[in-house]
Amino acid sequence: MENISHTENQIQYVTNFQDFVSASFHGKINAICWNRKLAGDFSEIVRLLASNENIAEIQPNDLLKLKLSDQGQLAREILLEDLKTLKDLGACPTLNLIEYYDRDDGNPLFPTDVYSFHVDRSPIPVDTFLCTYCGESSEILPNAQARQKILVPEIRDELKKIYQVAEEDFESFLSENFFDLHYLAKPEAKPIKLGLGHLYRLAIDHPKSKVLPCIHRAPKEKSGQKRLLLIC
Repeated sequence: MENISHTENQIQYVTNFQDFVSASFHGKINAICWNRKLAGDFSEIVRLLASNENIAEIQPNDLLKLKLSDQGQLAREILLEDLKTLKDLGACPTLNLIEYYDRDDGNPLFPTDVYSFHVDRSPIPVDTFLCTYCGESSEILPNAQARQKILVPEIRDELKKIYQVAEEDFESFLSENFFDLHYLAKPEAKPIKLGLGHLYRLAIDHPKSKVLPCIHRAPKEKSGQKRLLLIC
């Protein structure tokens, strides 16, 4: 079967893991997607994983203990294989069962939680990997459709007023408190849902990056519906 790779917006789509890890970010491309249609019943696994936490990290042994139907077993095999494949690559994947994330309600101007459009940052060259198997999927936003919140004059002025930081310390203050990682969607913006089962690599802000970091956010969960998310 011929391997097909194509691009759309800022995303480059590939059809196998080898192309997924070898494809490079370039130009406007800051997201790589291994486009997959997964077999199996992931919702069965979500139903059977008992957790009273808003976010629970699921270990391989937790999956192996479950008594599953044939479709549930197929889903489990995919989860275990994805975890192993990424670990073999040198990544540190975690599988999370999510009811909701903590919100940054204490921030008087704008929240800096994962429900806000944001980018990831690292001092070393790494990428963010993620895949949603069940529940609402993450979203990304084309960089041209967003504006860094700290560059909006009204927001910038309010930050200075609220926190009363000296002018010479202001930029470092913004970075230390992660305000500079968050973005405002423009009125015409069209966020892109990442869908279920597709494995993504997102570019992040690091010193050697040749592209803009990928702007993304966690979705608002539907009441009573948990998400099953692999991330690293």
